[in-house]
Amino acid sequence: MSNSVAETAGRSAFPKSRRGKSKIIPHLRIDLMKRYQTVRQFSRTICETLVAEDYVIQTMPEASPTKWHLAHTSWFFETFVAKPNLSNYHSLHPQYAFLFNSYYNAAGKMHARPQRGLISRPTVADTYAYRKYVDEMVEKLLETSDQQQLESLAPLIILGLNHEQQHQELMLTDIKHVFWMNPLRPVLRDEKITAGFPAADRDWRSFQEGIYFIGHEGPGFSFDNEGPRHRVFLQSFALAPRLVTNREYLSFMVDGGYRRPELWLSLGWNTVNERGWDAPLYWEQRGDSWWMMTLSGMREVRLDEPVCHVSYFEADAYARWAQARLPSEAEWEVAATQVPVEGNFAESGYFHPVAAGESSPANGLQQMFGDVWQWTQSSYSPYPGYAPASGALGEYNGKFMCNQYVLRGASCATPKSHARRTYRNFFPPDARWQFTGIRLARDAT
Repeated sequence: MSNSVAETAGRSAFPKSRRGKSKIIPHLRIDLMKRYQTVRQFSRTICETLVAEDYVIQTMPEASPTKWHLAHTSWFFETFVAKPNLSNYHSLHPQYAFLFNSYYNAAGKMHARPQRGLISRPTVADTYAYRKYVDEMVEKLLETSDQQQLESLAPLIILGLNHEQQHQELMLTDIKHVFWMNPLRPVLRDEKITAGFPAADRDWRSFQEGIYFIGHEGPGFSFDNEGPRHRVFLQSFALAPRLVTNREYLSFMVDGGYRRPELWLSLGWNTVNERGWDAPLYWEQRGDSWWMMTLSGMREVRLDEPVCHVSYFEADAYARWAQARLPSEAEWEVAATQVPVEGNFAESGYFHPVAAGESSPANGLQQMFGDVWQWTQSSYSPYPGYAPASGALGEYNGKFMCNQYVLRGASCATPKSHARRTYRNFFPPDARWQFTGIRLARDAT
């Protein structure tokens, strides 16, 4: 992560400490160790088909080399967990703190983000050695800490693991951009085929006007930008039962969607013309067919899959064309309250959104979680009563609440244990390299 807006998009905040009486947590040491090892191993699993040359490339300022993600997440555990809590701790290299800090000014100076792809050393092997060393130090700390120390360490460890899961998603999206820029269009994983069904037209789900509570409260991890829990008043609204599909988005394109200024916000229209957009990112027209880049290589666009890699500008223009709008984040969260956190997450191995399928859930809403992050019309701003944490970890979130929009629901690159109803992802309105898509809303009639 870095001090650039593009990279901090999608980042969230340090959880506020919860004061109260200390109580014994059975098996805390075992639970923390297991969670730590599981999350750290999944980063290696993502990379198991990469070769050394793949790890070091940076194709745009918003994307970081895979090697840097692996090192930065280790730097996080070293800086905020191991170093403050292990006597006589020393890093493998004094310059790692400079190379692998992202945007934590209170933690020291940092290397320029756009130049990460110019760093050939440390090597990939050195980076894995660094991860191994940090893992040994953190595991030593967990093994030797008493109950009181473990309770103090637990919030930091859990924060670090959620931070690493954010970077696991970035590793997938960034390497996809790297492979797309390669004319050979390499493959990260062989494709897993799913049964395809035409997207059904179902009734929109309606919600009555009223006062609702949103935001995180109670046990379980959350980032501080998910709270405080507070009341909102919502007018009656309706939410589309599923995500917008490639078929539907193609209709927008055929109807001149990218050539009709009346559909676009002014800044969006300028962006479309300056960058020559005429389709979602990773789409290419071959004769009469559209093809797309996936982490399993190039293939034809499948019409019933959710459209993805669209910006806020494109999502908003499509919604206007469809005579609808994007939901607010409060509307999305209220609608998701009774929806189980199930879907197509990173562990499925598809690494691509899949069609909604034939089943119709009792709550009437499909694909609320997984597949694609869903743009909302809500600007990313603090909830009433929000205050960032003090110190370096307080830089994790609050200072980026400007010029970005909130997304909800997780994606096919998000680890399942990292998804929840109150999660507030955020990106600038022109961002497209993440798995971002569209769910429509409208005012109730």
